[in-house]
Amino acid sequence: MRDDKRESKEVLEHLELENEYTKNVTAHLKPLQEELYGEFLGSIEETDYTVPRPRGEFWYYTRTFEGMSYTQYCRAPKSVEGKYVVEWDGTKGAPILAGEEVYLDVNVLAEGKSYCRVTGVKPSPCHKHIAYSVDYKGDETYTPHIKNMETGDIMALKDTTKTGDEDALLETSGSFIWGKNASTFFYSTKDHNDRPYRLHQRRNWQDDTPVDTLLKEELDDLYYAWGYKSLDGQYLFFEAASKETSEIWFLKLDDDDNSETNDTDNPQSKMQCIAPRRTKVLYEVEHLHNQWWIWTNVGSTPNMQLLSSPAQANCDTLWQPILDASDNILFDGSLVKSLDSVTVLDTHVVIQGRQGGIPRIWIYDPQSREVELVEFEEKAHDVGLAANYEFCVETVAITYDSLVTPLQTIELPLASPNDGDERVVLKAKSVPGYQREMYACDRRHVLSRDGTTQIPISLVYRKDAMEKVQNGTQVPVHLYGYGSYGSCCEADYSVTRLPLLDRGIVYVIAHVRGGGEMGRQWYEEPNGAKYLCKKNTFFDFVDVAEQLVQEGTTTSQLLSCEGRSAGGLLIGAAINLAPELFRVAILGVPFVDVVSTMIDGSIPLTTGEWVEWGNPNEEKYHQYMMEYSPTNNVQNGKVYPSCWMTGGLRDPRVPFWEPAKLTALLRHACPDQKGDGDGSSNPMCMKIDMSAGHFSASDRYKYLKELSCDYAFLLDQLGLVD
Repeated sequence: MRDDKRESKEVLEHLELENEYTKNVTAHLKPLQEELYGEFLGSIEETDYTVPRPRGEFWYYTRTFEGMSYTQYCRAPKSVEGKYVVEWDGTKGAPILAGEEVYLDVNVLAEGKSYCRVTGVKPSPCHKHIAYSVDYKGDETYTPHIKNMETGDIMALKDTTKTGDEDALLETSGSFIWGKNASTFFYSTKDHNDRPYRLHQRRNWQDDTPVDTLLKEELDDLYYAWGYKSLDGQYLFFEAASKETSEIWFLKLDDDDNSETNDTDNPQSKMQCIAPRRTKVLYEVEHLHNQWWIWTNVGSTPNMQLLSSPAQANCDTLWQPILDASDNILFDGSLVKSLDSVTVLDTHVVIQGRQGGIPRIWIYDPQSREVELVEFEEKAHDVGLAANYEFCVETVAITYDSLVTPLQTIELPLASPNDGDERVVLKAKSVPGYQREMYACDRRHVLSRDGTTQIPISLVYRKDAMEKVQNGTQVPVHLYGYGSYGSCCEADYSVTRLPLLDRGIVYVIAHVRGGGEMGRQWYEEPNGAKYLCKKNTFFDFVDVAEQLVQEGTTTSQLLSCEGRSAGGLLIGAAINLAPELFRVAILGVPFVDVVSTMIDGSIPLTTGEWVEWGNPNEEKYHQYMMEYSPTNNVQNGKVYPSCWMTGGLRDPRVPFWEPAKLTALLRHACPDQKGDGDGSSNPMCMKIDMSAGHFSASDRYKYLKELSCDYAFLLDQLGLVD
């Protein structure tokens, strides 16, 4: 089935036949699919806008319009007072702010294209140019463009290294960074295995002969590399990192971006290393007033510490902990609270992390050393820093939501973030027809099979559904999980859950090990779920499912499960461990052929994953992976749940042949499960999007239509279709 070029006639015909089979099996669900799609549309404001955020002389924001699949990027000039008033009357033609101009309409870019994803949209420092990068295939290879805001001209950037092909377009990872002025920018490129590994500088890009310079490259296949600029605009950084080791280089950006003179003898024109890589030492860097702000696990601390040093090269011997006003270490890397990211502003530092499994934001004043935790009424919630582009500010915007509270963008004063009178809700997401009082949520814990680990779970439901449970009636439950890379499944709000909740389903998120919900120790060995502890992810998920059945909330005939990508691995492993426990499983772009993929370093993006799963070319990892890899553990003769698997033909992360292989294995292992759609068997269905990649459809309407197919199958198999 493997076809790296996606050109094999036999393979493509097979995928089309699989899609046709799935279409036939679910033909009776077309009315339900249309009903669900209508419910999705009915719960979103199709014509809407994002919160305007300041950037130089303008407010920048995006808009969507009813019937239009993609986003418009807009801006409006700031008033003298530096404030704005939204006077929009809700109609398509009316501007959000006075003086609005559309500087990029993705609907126009997508005309005649089956796929269109835009990234890296950034105005130049003088705001006369807009840069953006486009992927028209779904393979995550982007071509950068620059638009002249004065003339409207758009330039697709050419690849100057391909001599003899003057029309060759530049192919990048999607990263684009302006220098200190509009004459220079920086971009990243990928190697033959789709790994971002080089940082380039292009000077005088408007000339007939622009000058490209390779600033830095990372040749170790285990490391991904990218560039970024400090928020104060003073430094360019090049970071090379695996999942457990990192190294960062810096370049001081003068007004001429250093290399304008191309003086190779000037040490300031060369990138310098902040601290050389050390195995299993991660660090991140920002710049504030001639100091590096560093968060790192140096010293093998369970979580990241917060340190600082002078802004110079090879400074790791000078790293010192940041202290609070009582001379206590602010973040010492202990188990009490974890640190995820740091945003440095002129007068304050915004720290994002977790405590008690819940996302948190702290505001720190470097002068007074006072620190304040931003507080909210709901105990379980999701909170994070919103788009903040400027360095010298007195306020920041954050986003806040919970399982029952739609997304809000809130402006906080840095000096008093918990002052309720000064907090301003800039925008609350409107959900037409949503009645919050009809829904509720819980946060619970389930004891894992090891007898000591408490697995957090988040539940959201309609109150009438939970009343049935309390009265002794089992209800349908949909269990969602991920559990890899230290990534967290947050207790956030989703309008697309409403059709499930309104049909009586209790939606449960299992915060299993392998994620980062309880800090890095929830992910790392020996007690997390990585390398030779990876099975903990799958055991935790099955333990949660069994608890939901044992306590009487649901039954195995009313229990469904879902995961995407590495979450698809979770679901594949879980249904092998306990096939009788679930009635239906959704596996989105699932990473399920672990050994075959990880053992082959020629497959894009594979070798960098060895520091996540282990390298199966080593015996101990090979044997361990063989014990959980879904395609290697399908049990013959077992009755598996109905399975719905999706994939993207152009997916560079999880190639389409992985779900295709598992689908075939499940069918052959259970030959009596023919999947004729008559309700007498558990169908194994696969749906491959022939014009998309890992992240499904780029068209927002197509995405919702695809989701309606997923959920129609789910509801049908649970017996919830009238």
